[in-house]
Amino acid sequence: MSQAEVLRRVSPLWTFGLLRSELVTTFRRWRTLALLGVLAAVPILVGIAVKLETQDGSGPGRGDGGGPAFIAQITNNGLFLVFTALAATLPFFLPMAIGVVAGDAIAGEASSGTLRYLLVAPAGRTRLLLTKYATVMTFCLVATLVVALSALTVGALLFPLGDLTTISGTQISFADGLGRALLIALVVAASLIGVAALGLFVSTMTSSGIAAMATTVGLLITVQILDQIPQLHALQPYFFSHYWLSFADLMRDPVYWDDLVKNLGLQVLYAAVFGSAAWARFTAKDITA
Repeated sequence: MSQAEVLRRVSPLWTFGLLRSELVTTFRRWRTLALLGVLAAVPILVGIAVKLETQDGSGPGRGDGGGPAFIAQITNNGLFLVFTALAATLPFFLPMAIGVVAGDAIAGEASSGTLRYLLVAPAGRTRLLLTKYATVMTFCLVATLVVALSALTVGALLFPLGDLTTISGTQISFADGLGRALLIALVVAASLIGVAALGLFVSTMTSSGIAAMATTVGLLITVQILDQIPQLHALQPYFFSHYWLSFADLMRDPVYWDDLVKNLGLQVLYAAVFGSAAWARFTAKDITA
């Protein structure tokens, strides 16, 4: 191996170039754009539904202060549409989109015959896997921000904006509320890192992109169902989806951190476990395509 090749292997610029290439490839796919389009449409539909329902002066029913209860405040402040949209998309739409992208990360390359080419180039299996995971994590952030920005735009067009009332009943300024909305979006994106690692692990187990995506989404649905069965209450705190809606605690004054910390800690644990499993599988896998 020549000196130039060795330098290219360890060069951070080469790693950055690989990541940039993966990001461009991922976000240029029609499937990715379609997923983002669906996510952007959810706040639009929710906003229009609330607007139509409240035209006669009535309002949506109030909940118990959790994520879906934000819908009761939308007519008073359009910023609450951001919180409602994130609460509506987090249980299914967002993780499904992440599962599709993560499941296709490695298996899609194998099924299209490009995985071997990527490994022939001086990427290395570990570096390629980390790049794929970073790409999926970037998609997590972009997808969450698409929901939040779409909701903020629709909320501003259909409803008034201004100071808002927290779940605790205290008043905060619009700027403070906007900051909390951004923080909530970041927490929601971070809540998906466990799903991203799970999907990447499944992707290393097969050479079929469709099978990997279907398996990942199937596992997501199964865990969501198990999280609703009362007889499994002892196990439910360990499901990656159990604390997803804890982001609502950021709209309390003072903020309740207990469930938020549990959620983020659980996501890091899932990312570590399934990320390590994906690395062990991928580095030992016989690449034939």
